[in-house]
Amino acid sequence: MSNAFEMAMPWWQFVWRGVAVYLAAVFMMRIVGKRSFGDMSTFDIIVLVLVGGVLRNSIVGHDGSFQGGLIAVASMLAADRAVAWVCTRSPWLNRFVEGRPTVLVHDGELVPGALERVCLPKAAFRRALHTEGMEDIRDISVARLEPNGRITIIRKH
Repeated sequence: MSNAFEMAMPWWQFVWRGVAVYLAAVFMMRIVGKRSFGDMSTFDIIVLVLVGGVLRNSIVGHDGSFQGGLIAVASMLAADRAVAWVCTRSPWLNRFVEGRPTVLVHDGELVPGALERVCLPKAAFRRALHTEGMEDIRDISVARLEPNGRITIIRKH
């Protein structure tokens, strides 16, 4: 393309492509699970960068114009704002988009199969305990994997 301001497709295609890719990415991240990017490892960062690069073509196609990318990004940000607005008003949609916490430890006992269901290695769980200054799960009242990927630990009193 010879002109940086000449778009390869009409503006509204950038809008629908940006919104569609945003919604598809939210759906895919929800399927992948809570732990996906809660505590980002090197692997998670690499996957995130690669996903962004791959989705670029889905969003802007072969367009190299200045405004095409801006329109697509503005559309994705608007979609994000709209989803957040609807989620604050719809508990059902909020549960679908964000998910629910998963109890990992209850009353000092590891919930059978909980770590495996959320694909959380025992070593990562132990690191979370150490971060809270704890060594023994028997000292935990409840430990949950929150929808944002963080582990919340409530000590026994």
